[in-house]
Amino acid sequence: MKKIKTFNSAGKLTALLFLITIFLTPFVIINAGQRGVLMQFGEVQSTILGEGIHTIIPIVNTVQKLSVRVQSQEISAEASSRDLQDVFTDVALNWHIIPEEVNAIFQQIGDEKSVIDRIINPAVEEVLKAVIAKYTAEEVITKRGEVKAGVDNALTTRLAAYHIAVDDISLVHIHFSAQFSQAVEAKQIAEQEAKQAEFIALKASKQAQAKVNLSKGEAEANSLLRETLTPEILQRQTIEKWDGKLPLIVGKDVPKLLNLRDLVDANKN
Repeated sequence: MKKIKTFNSAGKLTALLFLITIFLTPFVIINAGQRGVLMQFGEVQSTILGEGIHTIIPIVNTVQKLSVRVQSQEISAEASSRDLQDVFTDVALNWHIIPEEVNAIFQQIGDEKSVIDRIINPAVEEVLKAVIAKYTAEEVITKRGEVKAGVDNALTTRLAAYHIAVDDISLVHIHFSAQFSQAVEAKQIAEQEAKQAEFIALKASKQAQAKVNLSKGEAEANSLLRETLTPEILQRQTIEKWDGKLPLIVGKDVPKLLNLRDLVDANKN
């Protein structure tokens, strides 16, 4: 009986020590999409804690969790084009912290909010100004894909130095000042009116040319007809069309039949 009591007491003591050990040896859980920055007395260590549960030494170690998931940031920026027009751009940027470099970014910059405020927003604004300054206001629209590629490449290079990867960037909306928009609209209206006037003038010219060609054709036809209609042909056509009845001419005197010879002679004159 004493042995059983002794065994129970030893088991309880062991369980108590185990619980004390757990409480004195805290652990930290790193969730999915996170990395843990391990610090020893506030100094950032090279060890990066991955997803899962990790034990740390109380008081000695602390852990800062950072998200390495893709994050979306919307930024509105103003820039000037090469022809000194104000260009307002709404940008949607997808980015993430490079997982293997979370300790460096936390040591140099801080948490996610510090990354956005101190690195991402200024970088986007500066890159947009540099890229858009290479194009005229019209080219910013007509060469939008080229502008986007320029912004993407420049921003990727710039943020990589701060341990940030660019997943995608979109120029959601590009617009200009009200004065410039009105000038563009007026220019488009003027161009449309000019094209319409040009079309009307071309149509009138074509119609006039058609009339000239028609007149030339009629004149040439009449000329050819005059050249080919000899007295003999006229006489033959008259005979072919004659129904056998002589025309009767009524005058002061008695009625008189028309002589075909007289008709031919009249055509000659």
